[in-house]
Amino acid sequence: MKTIHALAAAMSALLIAACGTLRDAPVAEVRQAFAPTGKLRVALFASNAVHVVKDPATGEMKGVAHDLGRELAARLDVPFEPVMYSEFSSLLDGGKTGSWDVAFLGSTAERSGFLDFTASHVSTELGYLVPAGSRISGPGDVDHAGVRVVAVARGTPDVYLTSALKGATMVRVSGVPPALELLKSGKAEVFAALKPVVLGLAAKMPGSRVIDAPGSDDAAMAMPKGRGAAAAAYARKFIEDAKAEGLVKAAIERAALRGVVVASRERAK
Repeated sequence: MKTIHALAAAMSALLIAACGTLRDAPVAEVRQAFAPTGKLRVALFASNAVHVVKDPATGEMKGVAHDLGRELAARLDVPFEPVMYSEFSSLLDGGKTGSWDVAFLGSTAERSGFLDFTASHVSTELGYLVPAGSRISGPGDVDHAGVRVVAVARGTPDVYLTSALKGATMVRVSGVPPALELLKSGKAEVFAALKPVVLGLAAKMPGSRVIDAPGSDDAAMAMPKGRGAAAAAYARKFIEDAKAEGLVKAAIERAALRGVVVASRERAK
């Protein structure tokens, strides 16, 4: 009798679990909204370690945006397709042309004009990279006339520092390689970027230093506008679940990112 009761209890538990899985599974409308091509195309900025880091030996990719995009594709039960960009402006423009389905970006006035955002999932410090021999020793030395600060055009450091800096001159380039060229050639005194980016570069530039910069990049999941209310609601829940379940923290740790923390969970409304 006890065996029968045990089997019945086990069957009941399996049915409850199955019902929960079915209840949480995305409906066809949501899946179609996220992945109209049949794949979840996730936009990744190749020079941003918070987005993606590629192991040069194995080719393995990791990073918060990469790992969350892959997890979202798994939950939607569609193939995961990373869409790599070497220029941040091209990534943003791809959100207008339907070249990708999901990205992980900070929300700005410009981007909110053509993208819908969830709550933030990570907050990343900004940093200044200065070359060997630089007289700039702290953040207070940056905002002065004659100091040229180079940043990737339309990225968060560019957007934030354009309004925050009053004396220094902003210089905008298409990506990280041209920014480094200006820094190394002396045509810019400072390179402003996310802290993990400048820390990674400093490790390859003997004598260079990383200085704290004002501001942070509070990134969220973004989708092109027009994907529908059901998809937007699913996106918001996915991000909150990813924070609550420790997925965001695990992605930060897997990529060994410094200066990046999990954003606070959104309060229920």
